[in-house]
Amino acid sequence: MTYLFFSMAFLDKGIDQYINQLMPNRDPVLIKMEDYAKQKGFPIIGPQVGTLLAILTRLKKPAKILELGSGYGYSAMWFALHSTGSTTIYCTDGDKKNKKRAGEYFKEAGVDQKIQFHVGDALEFIDSVTGPFDIIFNDIDKEEYPEAFKKSLPKLNKGGLLVTDNTLWRGQVADGSIKDKDTEGIREYNRLAFGTSGLLSMVVPLRDGVTVSYKIE
Repeated sequence: MTYLFFSMAFLDKGIDQYINQLMPNRDPVLIKMEDYAKQKGFPIIGPQVGTLLAILTRLKKPAKILELGSGYGYSAMWFALHSTGSTTIYCTDGDKKNKKRAGEYFKEAGVDQKIQFHVGDALEFIDSVTGPFDIIFNDIDKEEYPEAFKKSLPKLNKGGLLVTDNTLWRGQVADGSIKDKDTEGIREYNRLAFGTSGLLSMVVPLRDGVTVSYKIE
């Protein structure tokens, strides 16, 4: 099933469609959330990146996950469905309506007890929440990515994962003539992820690019 909101995919369109066709059936609540995104034109990570998060979650078996920018809970749902009952997921979004909608989906899927949803600024919340975290997922305003990186690293466990969406930004990061705040923010984030001692990072070219960083020390 291919949705219009996946049109920002960085992959060749044919390859992107091929991967989508390979994917197995998903939880009905995830499909319902994807349908809502299609109807409203709401950007979500989609099932390809969602599956990547699911794999990382099952490998890591995290006790605590923090999301910086949760929307109405689509990425959190992937974390919740593939984590253990003892996992706590902290979500952040600036819109109370998104929290309400997310809560309805979480309850329907039976994962609501795992999730704490904070309404407000994600970069303020990360200063106040008690870490460390095993996984931090970053998907806030792109110009704020460098600040998100700097605040996330001290909150991450040794052996933890920092995962950031949209890091190829429709290929604009590779075009030096594009210098808007969002593109520059993503470029700087990637420079930090690859250039910071104690991190092992790689960009996974799914959809719009996902940078995965492993905290070695």
